[in-house]
Amino acid sequence: MKRSVALVLTLASGLALNAAAQTATPDAPGAATATAAPSGPAKIAVVAFQVAVAQTNEGQRNFADLQRKYQPKQAQLKTLSDEIDNLTKQLQAQGDKLSDSERATRAKTIDDKKKQLDRSAEDAQNDFQNEMQELYNNLASKVYDVLATYAQQHGYTLVLDVAQQQNPVLYANESTNITKAVIDAYNAKSGVPAPAAQSGAATVPVAPKPPAATPKTPAAH
Repeated sequence: MKRSVALVLTLASGLALNAAAQTATPDAPGAATATAAPSGPAKIAVVAFQVAVAQTNEGQRNFADLQRKYQPKQAQLKTLSDEIDNLTKQLQAQGDKLSDSERATRAKTIDDKKKQLDRSAEDAQNDFQNEMQELYNNLASKVYDVLATYAQQHGYTLVLDVAQQQNPVLYANESTNITKAVIDAYNAKSGVPAPAAQSGAATVPVAPKPPAATPKTPAAH
């Protein structure tokens, strides 16, 4: 029986990144700083902040590097999972020909390996998510600084994050969406070139975990 549950380590899917983003709060030193009241009408923009962080060249590069780092672990877990499947099939096929003690010994071996797989998979998932969290936090803080500068330079008095699962934005004209502009501005500032296209997504078998709570992501001021 297959014991692996695939955690997709791909930026394109956004799943792993979203797991990190759900608990991330990028530092925004100037977010609470009071500014002079605008003399003209309010100018509002919207941004998909998590998308902006994910789609920067630096973000794509860093998360791709993280995928590659966990590929050896992926291979180890798949090998162990395949071994469990083979032992289980052998026991099922030969069970009636084995003595009670031999059958019990083989069953215990399979059970021990299943427990080892579950522990190793859970450790791999936790390690991956922690590193993803750290990557996201560090990058989100820098992207926020660029977003704040961009908003000030273009006279926006309010920027709303439409990437939040519980956001108040019901409609926004596309001309108010500055997500791509922020990505381009960050790429220009960072100097990181666009990564080469990747052929496929790596997966790591992991033990299932309950979904995390969804704290609020930071809103720019």
